[in-house]
This record gives sequence, structure tokens and C-alpha cells, in this order.
Amino acid sequence: MKRIIYLTYFWLIVMPFFFVSTILTALTVIAGCLLGGERFFSFYPGMIWSKLTCMIALCPVKIRGREHLKRRQSYIFVANHQSAFDIFLIYGYLGYPIKWMMKAGLARIPFVGTACRSAGFIFVNHSSPRAALRSIAEAKRRLKDGASLLVFPEGSRTIDGQMGRFRKGAFQVAADQQLPVVPITLNGTFRVLPVGSLQAHPHRIEMIIHPPILIDKQTLAETGGLQNLTNHTRDIVASALREVHR
Repeated sequence: MKRIIYLTYFWLIVMPFFFVSTILTALTVIAGCLLGGERFFSFYPGMIWSKLTCMIALCPVKIRGREHLKRRQSYIFVANHQSAFDIFLIYGYLGYPIKWMMKAGLARIPFVGTACRSAGFIFVNHSSPRAALRSIAEAKRRLKDGASLLVFPEGSRTIDGQMGRFRKGAFQVAADQQLPVVPITLNGTFRVLPVGSLQAHPHRIEMIIHPPILIDKQTLAETGGLQNLTNHTRDIVASALREVHR
């Protein structure tokens, strides 16, 4: 009975709210960034939209590890990717301005794609090596402007809840720019909205922010190179995953 009540609530209340708030947020971001307020409008409207989405979906949020972050420091944030709800959890509760690296296909979503471009987010194109290099070059340019990046190094959402292997792209950018990588573990979002499902579940969601890893020549030498560092970071993320998803 509780399940039927929540699904009714989700489709009659949550989804209409989500569609309307998404369009309003996108329009606000587009207008604000066009007027020269990219630093503010690329972050705060999305943060509010994300928090409201988590709240109205009845998903309690728990955050650990914010004390590891220093203001005015650029980071490469890397997180496991369990669900579309990962976006709301990170955007709403990380508390740190970020630029997203996202799939190129998302640029085609009405309003959202335009808003993301206006906010300076980076669309990653894996159609060819040259296109991928252009995406990395854009990420480096954003970092030089003092931004931080958020990357899902698995490349896509998990299908079965198990974490996939990490790609090296984000770590290469961090190594080239001599910036810290911050591993992030997300728990519970797979239970809220698994990939391919239209049936949401209210569930407690959690974000664990691990201590930054400084990527420099010494770190690379100690860990045995970029691939080993990538694997080491994945192990850190996995260490805080709930047992069922390890």
C-alpha cells in the first residue's frame, strides 16, 4: 500500500514539479549567464533545484567529509555513478562550485543543454580521439579560470549497482594541471532510481567526500603511474560503498 501511495505521489506531484522547476532553472541560468553572471548562475540556481528535488522526492541526505575541502582551491572531483539522482545529490549538497563534464548527448535536451553550455559545462565527445582531446582541452581551459570539475570516470550509470572501471581522462587532466583529485562515494541513489526504471523509491542517500589526492610527479612515481593512480582512486571510492554494491 505504501508503495502505491508513493508512486501516485511521485507521478502526480514530484514529476510535474521536476519538469516545471527544471525549465525555470534552465531559463534562469541562461539569462543570468548571458548577463555576465556565470560564476553565480552556473552554480546557485542548480544547487537550489537539486536540493528541492531531493526534498520533494522524500530522500533524506547525509554528507560526510566537507572538512577536507579548502575554499578557492581547484579540484577534480571524481565519483561513482549509480543513478540520475547522483546529479541532485552532488549539485545540491557538495557545497562547492563546479563545472560538470557530461556526455555530449545531454546537449540535445531542450533548455537543459543550452543552460549547461551557458554555464560553461563541458560536453565529452568520445566519437573520435580528436573530439575527446578537444573535450580535455576545454576542461583544462576551465581549470585555468579557477573552476573545479566533476567527473564520473565510469562514463555512464551502473546497470546492476556494481561500480565499473574508471577511465583515465580526468586523472590525466589533474596530472597535467597539477591539481588534487577528490574521490567521492555515493550511496543509496541506485535504490532511488535505477537506470532504465520509471519507478522511483524514497531512500536515504549519502555522499562521502574523501581527502584530496595531490597529483604530482612524486605521487605518480609512488603509485606506479597514471593507471595505478586511477585504480587506487577507484579503490578509495569503493571502500565506502555499501557492501551490496562493492
